[in-house]
Amino acid sequence: MGPISPAEFPKRQASALLCLFELVSPVVIQSVEKRSDALTGPSPPYRYIGALGARVICDNIPGLVSRQRQLCQRYPDIMRSVGEGAREWIRECQHQFRHHRWNCTTLDRDHTVFGRVMLRSSREAAFVYAISSAGVVHAITRACSQGELSVCSCDPYTRGRHHDQRGDFDWGGCSDNIHYGVRFAKAFVDAKEKRLKDARALMNLHNNRCGRTAVRRFLKLECKCHGVSGSCTLRTCWRALSDFRRTGDYLRRRYDGAVQVTATQDGANFTAARQGYRHATRTDLVYFDNSPDYCVLDKAAGSLGTAGRVCSKTSKGTDGCEIMCCGRGYDTTRVTRVTQCECKFHWCCAVRCKECRNTVDVHTCKAPKKAEWLDQT
Repeated sequence: MGPISPAEFPKRQASALLCLFELVSPVVIQSVEKRSDALTGPSPPYRYIGALGARVICDNIPGLVSRQRQLCQRYPDIMRSVGEGAREWIRECQHQFRHHRWNCTTLDRDHTVFGRVMLRSSREAAFVYAISSAGVVHAITRACSQGELSVCSCDPYTRGRHHDQRGDFDWGGCSDNIHYGVRFAKAFVDAKEKRLKDARALMNLHNNRCGRTAVRRFLKLECKCHGVSGSCTLRTCWRALSDFRRTGDYLRRRYDGAVQVTATQDGANFTAARQGYRHATRTDLVYFDNSPDYCVLDKAAGSLGTAGRVCSKTSKGTDGCEIMCCGRGYDTTRVTRVTQCECKFHWCCAVRCKECRNTVDVHTCKAPKKAEWLDQT
């Protein structure tokens, strides 16, 4: 049994994307827009749950299964937190792939956020499912600890005395409630995949779990010392989330080492796609299908191409013109950039800067040449 191809997934798999994509899309869902003139611009619908009511908003998010709709209606404040987190994980995705042909571009008028690229069971889909799942955990965990949610607060399990390499300490402060963040994210994000029970759903569930565990992996211990002259004879410590960039960096490394797999005959597990390939572990991202090269515009594959992308003339990496432009060459434009420089602090209380002008060369990838026979028709 070889790798599963997109053709093997029925069309319903298009709507089997994380309903999270529906919820956090930067575009207001049109059916909700029509209900209120207030819903204009690029703000997503979860921001209006308080104004219109959870039922109105949740009923107008297409593709939710019953369990997800129930959670959406029951916990509207959490949906707001999820929405705020969505901006963070989309920004992180774009940061991680800013120098690559596929750069995590969002599509303004596509409710799946990333378009048809998500229909292919590729490395990119694996990364997006993982980073979005991680984003939900991070956002909810942070909101709990900051007192923004009525259903959760600080971690209730960090109490009493504990110890680490430096010795004993007392739990104190407000530890981030990662337990609640993981539990809610699993219930909400995984609900649709558990209902579908096909090979793609199995892949999505695996990558969702990788994203959740990545956030937990980077919990850090922060401490405050007590004692004479800061002698640290006593310590009070709490667990805190790391910056989301660490999770993004980790999942990007997982993307680079993602394992191509195929589903077993019973559809309950994975096996290596080819003999001699290593088997996936619980921390590996997994995928079925090879990615397109993303060189040219291909709507069917979800590729936007690299025409017009900025590249580096000197770099030998993925941001270099040779790789980014797929050998098509590049155009060079000389532009003048105005920046603030020679900034000085003046008493009191202002910072004054000069304007500096720099002329630089900007290199952008050429568009593919049309075939000669097209010009003759």
